[in-house]
Amino acid sequence: MNDSYFTIKKEFRTEIKIKNSKFIGQTFSVESIESVYPILEEIKKKEYSASHYCYAYIIGLGNHKIFKYSDNGEPSGTAGKPIYDILQGNNLTNILLVVTRYFGGTKLGTGGLVKAYSEAAKSVLEKSIITKKYLTDYIKFKIEFPLYNSLQILMDKYHAELITSDFSDIVKIELRVRKNMADNFKNEVIELASGKVSLDES
Repeated sequence: MNDSYFTIKKEFRTEIKIKNSKFIGQTFSVESIESVYPILEEIKKKEYSASHYCYAYIIGLGNHKIFKYSDNGEPSGTAGKPIYDILQGNNLTNILLVVTRYFGGTKLGTGGLVKAYSEAAKSVLEKSIITKKYLTDYIKFKIEFPLYNSLQILMDKYHAELITSDFSDIVKIELRVRKNMADNFKNEVIELASGKVSLDES
């Protein structure tokens, strides 16, 4: 199973001007459709005098991937689709990219619009920095205190991210580990504890 995906490292905002029209590109990290529309509404409130609010988003992986794009009044295929094509071309997901346009009085034509919206999308993506991330499993377990140092070595080996730890005679651990490595990690924890470990996954 492929447990890796590409998305943005940080959200960003850029502006470019083309023939007096201003194009504002903005990126947002999103993990559900429900998180998209409040962002769009907020942009419309903040940029209330803009001419168009064009966007594309991709959310999820594999068969669960969903996407949408909108020209928001620009000629069909000149804004939302070019933005989407750039997201798709970079194999990105869990991202919303919005390009807000303030019309400058000069019509750009369909080819000019496609180029302008594409440039705005590329500009903000470059600043947002594309990064590779991994799906993870969340694991909780209890282990005897004398085994903790050996456990730390194991965690380093699997690049596990410690969430919380509670120390007493028994150490309670909560962590995240890359999904493709989770089974091997759990097996080594069980072997380390000679089977005396309580695992709880979610």
